[in-house]
Amino acid sequence: MAHRRIGQILVERGALTPEQLASMVAMLPVPGMRFGELCISAGLLGEVELSQALAEQNGLMWVDLGDHRIDEALLATLPADVIYRYRFIPLEYRQDCLVIAVADPTDVLRFDELEMLLGCPLLLRVASESDIASLLKAGEGTRRVLRDVTDDFMLHLVRETDKGEETLSAESLATTDTSPIIKLVNSTLLDALGRRASDIHIETGVQGVMIKYRIDGVLFQANEPIDRQFQSPVISRLKVMSELDISERRVPQDGRFKVRFRDKSIDFRISIMPSVYGEDAVIRILDKESIASEMKGLSLEYLGISPRELPRIRRKIREPYGMVLVTGPTGSGKTTTLYAALTEIHSGEEKIITIEDPVEYLVPGVLQIPVNEKKGLTFARGLRSILRHDPDTIMVGEIRDAETAMIAVQSALTGHLVFTTVHANNALDVIGRFAHMGIDPYNFVSSLNCILAQRLVRRLCRKCRRPVRPKPEELQDAGISPEQCGEAVLYEPHGCETCNGTGYLGRSAIVELLECNDMIRDLIINRATVARLKQAARQQGTIFLREAAVEKLLAGETSLREINRVTFVE
Repeated sequence: MAHRRIGQILVERGALTPEQLASMVAMLPVPGMRFGELCISAGLLGEVELSQALAEQNGLMWVDLGDHRIDEALLATLPADVIYRYRFIPLEYRQDCLVIAVADPTDVLRFDELEMLLGCPLLLRVASESDIASLLKAGEGTRRVLRDVTDDFMLHLVRETDKGEETLSAESLATTDTSPIIKLVNSTLLDALGRRASDIHIETGVQGVMIKYRIDGVLFQANEPIDRQFQSPVISRLKVMSELDISERRVPQDGRFKVRFRDKSIDFRISIMPSVYGEDAVIRILDKESIASEMKGLSLEYLGISPRELPRIRRKIREPYGMVLVTGPTGSGKTTTLYAALTEIHSGEEKIITIEDPVEYLVPGVLQIPVNEKKGLTFARGLRSILRHDPDTIMVGEIRDAETAMIAVQSALTGHLVFTTVHANNALDVIGRFAHMGIDPYNFVSSLNCILAQRLVRRLCRKCRRPVRPKPEELQDAGISPEQCGEAVLYEPHGCETCNGTGYLGRSAIVELLECNDMIRDLIINRATVARLKQAARQQGTIFLREAAVEKLLAGETSLREINRVTFVE
């Protein structure tokens, strides 16, 4: 079996046709690429098919690691960084040998070296490279591994210069890689990435320094409190990374830094705030490459928007000019919704330009401009320049001031399609925000195509959710009548390994779409009451945020507690 060629096995398994095999063989040798990798790069083969063929070629068992969780107790018996260095997944101990899953079972010398390091024989299984990479990134016990991780796997701080990017050495930061504070900060950043956190909160209180992660919009404690004596060194380390003033501890400071881990660059935005116990920090994580891989084929359906609203939204984003406004609090998915809209309308026939702070992920074929206020590139100044660059569609990351609002409105009135966001509680509050900025109501409503208010609700984990029958008073307090529930089955979170014990896995968007037709425009210009505007919006088909949240509840996608957390009864 070991002497059969991999190509022959792939043909026998039906993964390749003889013609495809011949064409791939004709392309060999390709420097730095083996036959299976060449087939994958050509789109003829998947990683799972290749790994199954490798298992058959070498007479080994193939394993599916899709739902596998690394055994923390088993991991604790291994040297800290060994699974990262040798890229394998430990499965179990069996009769004095360690069973491991690998992607390439042909690297005999490497496995001999690993056997000597571990001091026990190995029994190999074969799995796909992507499954192994996913588990290495988010496996159980990573916090222990990361605390003891070696220098080869440390984060490297990157400073952007006029000549490009410069990787900062330990010496240039006047410290050493062996510092426990640097290890603590690095391991915290890496652990947060592995647990899908969007933010890291470093809080100091009476009991010590707490590190918390925001996952799916909710804070979770990451570890036991750290002694308060480490608070100042940790904050100082973050300030050094962000090039902030270490000596200033009495005023808020904002900064950003970039780190490189292996071949991936990750951006972080940091906010430092003085408190009675010293200083607290919040770090926003922008892992653009992970976002890009998750967002392949990004569409409005991907966001979980109700199928009822999709045709209405798509009709508005395809209009030739005007303004599409998305509103909601920080972290409500506004920018992602705009990217989904851009992706859907992007055909290559029109010039699309975005200006953002920062550029959160990259869209091929779209000119994306990052705001740089230190250099004088603000939203308003950048938007003025964009208009001279012959755009068809413009995306403005956020309207923060009257000047940006005025230019965006003028752009929409002069034949451009403008996508933008503004902070407001609901669709009707946006009208008041623009009036407060001093924008002429007639120009504003003339430019407006629609206002989309948005929130994110956590999705229940499908593996562990369980049915629940709420008490009548709970439904009454939530504004839900027995008639609305009907025969619907409601669920509550429980917690399992898949969802890290939270009961929730991922988030879904709920939206409130206000289409601007002649009736709505007349009411806004004549300063109609909010009650009258709501009545007209409902007549035009608007479903408000609370109603959209209740729909998710009755469909079994989320819980009663979650919709009460995100929305309220009006």
